[in-house]
Amino acid sequence: MTHAIAIDGLSGAGKSTVSRLLAQNLGIHYLDTGAMYRSLAYAARQDKIDLNNEAQVKDWLPISGLEIVLDNHGQKTMIHDVDVSSLIRSPEMSRLSSQISALPPVRYYCAVKQRELANKTPLVLDGRDIGSFVLPDAAFKFYLDATAEERARRRWLQMQEDPAHGAKKQSFEQVLQEIQSRDANDSNRELAPAVAAQDSIVIDTTNMNIGQVIDRIILLMRKRASDNESIGDFWRNYLEKAHVTSDGKN
Repeated sequence: MTHAIAIDGLSGAGKSTVSRLLAQNLGIHYLDTGAMYRSLAYAARQDKIDLNNEAQVKDWLPISGLEIVLDNHGQKTMIHDVDVSSLIRSPEMSRLSSQISALPPVRYYCAVKQRELANKTPLVLDGRDIGSFVLPDAAFKFYLDATAEERARRRWLQMQEDPAHGAKKQSFEQVLQEIQSRDANDSNRELAPAVAAQDSIVIDTTNMNIGQVIDRIILLMRKRASDNESIGDFWRNYLEKAHVTSDGKN
């Protein structure tokens, strides 16, 4: 069993924020898997790789220079020993990362790297297929859900408050349409579709704030750790130190 916490869900469900804060609470690393795809998109553009040529992309991946460094300062996403973390958040990289992440060779390549990292140190990973495809033997699996309208509202508010999430302001209706379109693409793709793993715990976050979601996850982890001796032996110290502010119920 891999010492990892898989947080899956569709776009706008709060995966990244929950995962980052959960990792901080437990005192372990958070792996931003999305940064891996963004960095590969950045490197592919620099190397003039044709993303419509799957064979070319597959041959290029081993020499793309992608490396993930996890240390006390967090995550550094490197391309040929250069930290590109601040260069991959543009709308263009969002578009290109969506394109490159749909390619099977890229998903397999990133999954191998994610598994290697998860086997070295306890991690929180978020995505759409972590529990079902990347780490089917993760110690804990959660799937965050919310209505499309609520996820669109969160994304729209984020766009209004943070220019980094899109220089082009969109209406709520446009954001909702994009969310629904992406839901359909992510859920129906042939390789590693965005679905809740059979043994994951689904949490509907529609009427919950971030703190309530994190509390709920920690309490569920504590219960599983108390019911499973092997899991409890490893995670007990982390879970005892974790701070919970409520009963975890919405």
